[in-house]
Amino acid sequence: MTAFDNLIEAWQRLLDESKGHKIFVSYKFKDDDVYRLSRVPLYEATTVRDYVNEFEDKLDKSDHIYKGEQDDEDLSDLSDETIWEKLKDRIYDSSVTVVFISPGMNEDGVAERDQWIPWEISYSLKETTRKTETGKSVTSHTNAMIAVVLPDSRNSYQYYFDERSCCSQSCTLYNQDRLFRIMKKNMFNLKNAQIRNCIIDSNKIWYGEHSYIKAVRWNDFITDYNKHINEALERQNRLDDYDITKDL
Repeated sequence: MTAFDNLIEAWQRLLDESKGHKIFVSYKFKDDDVYRLSRVPLYEATTVRDYVNEFEDKLDKSDHIYKGEQDDEDLSDLSDETIWEKLKDRIYDSSVTVVFISPGMNEDGVAERDQWIPWEISYSLKETTRKTETGKSVTSHTNAMIAVVLPDSRNSYQYYFDERSCCSQSCTLYNQDRLFRIMKKNMFNLKNAQIRNCIIDSNKIWYGEHSYIKAVRWNDFITDYNKHINEALERQNRLDDYDITKDL
């Protein structure tokens, strides 16, 4: 790509940003092991979808949101091509993917390939080419990514963020057991990260920025979502600094 091409691409990105963000949200629709939101009637359970609605209400009018699958369609008999056909329009036309982490996002006993979220992450990270109405081939870019950790039913984030003491200093342990493999592989994946091995408790301590899919608490995200989305876009501009995994 020439310097002129880079200039055109940067200018196009500025134009796109001036029109607002196109955001795809990946989430487990019916997971209700989350903290109650005041918007939900007392006789109804709060689900992750309610948090998506809360986020959508906060968005600037120039922003656009594309929601992930809302049903429990069985993916086990669908081909990769069929799944892509179901997702491509919304993901292709987005520039940012927000993944909502919740306690029940990964269904027990269900293969990851048979759940929507891993596919949505994979296609968000891939560069995809399609033809416009005029027949011109246009390739999408790897989306900027951010993971938003929702509070559990006790209003706690400890199921994911566990505050500890590592090598006689405070640290945060990320409990990634509930995450899908493609999420794990795109976290702690900065190529030249600052890392210290703690001999005392056999922990590996990462400093500063370390993940392409950065995880943040819901309370922090919803207070200033633009800040976190802009940080994700900055990471997108430094894509080569990360070891990106795009396939399941």
